[in-house]
Amino acid sequence: HGRDHRRRGLMAILRLAIKSLRNRRGTALLTMAAIAISVALLLGVQKARTAARDGFASTVSGVDLIVGARGGPLNLLLYSIFRVGDATANVSWESYQTIARHPDVAWTIPLSLGDSHRGFRVLGTTGAYFEHYRFADARALTFAAGESFHGLYDAVLGADVARALGYRLGDALVISHGLGAAGFAHHDDQPFRVAGVLERTGTPVDRTVHVSLEAMTAIHGGHGGHEDADAHDEHESDDLTPHGITAFLVGMKSRVMTFTMQRAINEYRGEPLQAVMPGVALMQLWELTGIADRALMAVASFVVLAGLLGMLTAILTGLNERRREMAILRSVGA
Repeated sequence: HGRDHRRRGLMAILRLAIKSLRNRRGTALLTMAAIAISVALLLGVQKARTAARDGFASTVSGVDLIVGARGGPLNLLLYSIFRVGDATANVSWESYQTIARHPDVAWTIPLSLGDSHRGFRVLGTTGAYFEHYRFADARALTFAAGESFHGLYDAVLGADVARALGYRLGDALVISHGLGAAGFAHHDDQPFRVAGVLERTGTPVDRTVHVSLEAMTAIHGGHGGHEDADAHDEHESDDLTPHGITAFLVGMKSRVMTFTMQRAINEYRGEPLQAVMPGVALMQLWELTGIADRALMAVASFVVLAGLLGMLTAILTGLNERRREMAILRSVGA
């Protein structure tokens, strides 16, 4: 009998609580919305932090060393992988060939930067780029349409370039010397043809126009006219050997030899070079950007705290009104 009495009492309190909540539904909904928004912001910031860290880590994979002119390791990482900034000096073609022929080196990818097309960076490289470049846990680059460049004036576009500019296979494009949205010297006499479009990778590859090293040499070496690619290959291959490149990526046959090769490159007497390991440089970059990351997380935490304080204020504000209700309910036997 006592158990039934307690059960009826609890049900009565629950009904009173529901009626009280309905009576103040405007305040209750606003409080719930404030807390929901603040918690969603906190979770969103945390998700963005995780995605940013994963994005940094997945930009390049399987590369043992990045080699460029001597300078800061972060600057080398930024312009060679993230296409941000520019190199202080080039690497001579002779030095690149010397390191590429080393018996411990499995493959190399030369990179030549400095040109742009309507705000997108242009990268001069070789077919090794599409064969050996990896991202996001050793995923290879794949083509959404077309194929790698075979002719001298073929270009391969990243997914964002093709989408933003509306290019399709066979379309012509003109690259500009220099960076920025327009560049400052257009190579109008040597238009390129879109030979392929890469699948989306979520990395700076999507925002890059890829051409051959020979084409970069041709447009900067004064070769006029849009001649047939086969004619170039047969008659001018020696003339199209580049004098230098911006940087190059190195894959070792055995990762045990990475530190030895890094020391040898840093002490290379032919010219001042530096070799950095992508993982180490990425950690340094994350530490540099981590200050803003932690500040954003602190702001989101304070937003959650403000939401909880708002809820507490609403409860305390409604308490005075409830005291009168409680006094009336007690007078009738509650």
